[in-house]
Amino acid sequence: MIGALLRMPWEHVVRRMLERLHAEGFDDIDVTHMNLLLYPGPQGARPSELAARRGMSKQAVNYLLGQLEGLGYLERHRDTGDGRAKRIALTDRGERAARTVRDAVAEVERDWQARLGQDRFAQLKALLLELSQPA
Repeated sequence: MIGALLRMPWEHVVRRMLERLHAEGFDDIDVTHMNLLLYPGPQGARPSELAARRGMSKQAVNYLLGQLEGLGYLERHRDTGDGRAKRIALTDRGERAARTVRDAVAEVERDWQARLGQDRFAQLKALLLELSQPA
């Protein structure tokens, strides 16, 4: 049951991010792309690092990166420290989309704080942060 109780609010957050993105003209981003755009985002990461961070295969990450690159959200550049590797860089369009996502999350937080009250919302955040730390 706890998994569902955590998943349902998360799905609400993702829906709000996508709604905001689409309303701001980023209607070519879908829920699968969100896996790569979520905090801390892909900026500066190698595709292999992003795959490990998201628990995805390198092939799946590279496929989605190729889509996002084709849509103008990011570019892959040679890693100056390792000529065989690439690093991800958000384009201006990608930076605008990332700001839109952050704005949507801030809006959800304001809504939840209004609904729960400042103290209870702060407690929720503190508890979630505590649970996200290694035991």
